[in-house]
Amino acid sequence: MAGRSEAGPTALRIMLGAHLRRLRERAGVTRPEAGWAIRASESKISRMELGRVGFKVRDIEDLLTLYSVSEPGERERLVQLARDANNRGWWQRYHDVTPDWFDAYLGLEAAADLIRTYEVQFVPGLLQTPEYTRAVAALTSGTARSIEELDRVVALRKTRQAVLDRDPPLRLWAVIEESVLRRPIGGPAVLREQLAALIEAIHRPNVTVQVIPLGSPGHAATAGAFSVLRFPEADLPDVVYLEHLTSALYLDKRDDLDAYTQVLDSLTVSAPPPQEAEQQIAAILAELG
Repeated sequence: MAGRSEAGPTALRIMLGAHLRRLRERAGVTRPEAGWAIRASESKISRMELGRVGFKVRDIEDLLTLYSVSEPGERERLVQLARDANNRGWWQRYHDVTPDWFDAYLGLEAAADLIRTYEVQFVPGLLQTPEYTRAVAALTSGTARSIEELDRVVALRKTRQAVLDRDPPLRLWAVIEESVLRRPIGGPAVLREQLAALIEAIHRPNVTVQVIPLGSPGHAATAGAFSVLRFPEADLPDVVYLEHLTSALYLDKRDDLDAYTQVLDSLTVSAPPPQEAEQQIAAILAELG
């Protein structure tokens, strides 16, 4: 489990859960049997193995005994991983301005090595300017937000964007519909500033942008925006993230990953190459004056 110190608690829970599942299967133990051993239900074991709940040290110790993991060093390593996975992520201090279901994504984003995303409504969050973020937050909250709340959303976004400057930096590949770049979120001045910032971002070696023209004949991404996250840790599978109005889906089954990856590959092949993105965005910016 190399790289554990850099991974956030969400990623650590997924790593430990996957490891516990492999140990259980190797030992020939069923989920109901594992649940009985820790005084819990089969669904609790399922949630633990998916990394969707916190871990009690006592439960981990009991499961390791059930799975015949007796080597002291291995037991302590997994117990310590459980302790680390229960730490609160930095994003928890923004819980008042983010929905509960978004916490998992923030943890995965912080741990990711590569994010490939397709956007149809907004400029990708990691590339947004503060005023564009403020306008998006005011538009999508569903209720009127105070200035203080909007300030906190902007602060959260800025903190998230630090992944692009870390060492090594997150690699971001964004495929964006041209309509996104023409939609005056926050007004023309905010959009102009956002487009200028997007051109600047393209010059980063870890940021790739492709723009699908308005005149595009269509493509396979008929289900709307989504992202595929990849991680440096071998124990972490790729994750497809789909955001809805009041919830989100996290898909990691091989069939789902293959389907969404194929769609992204198709988009990157059919869209103008990244080398043309700056010219495309500059042309829109020129039209705006």
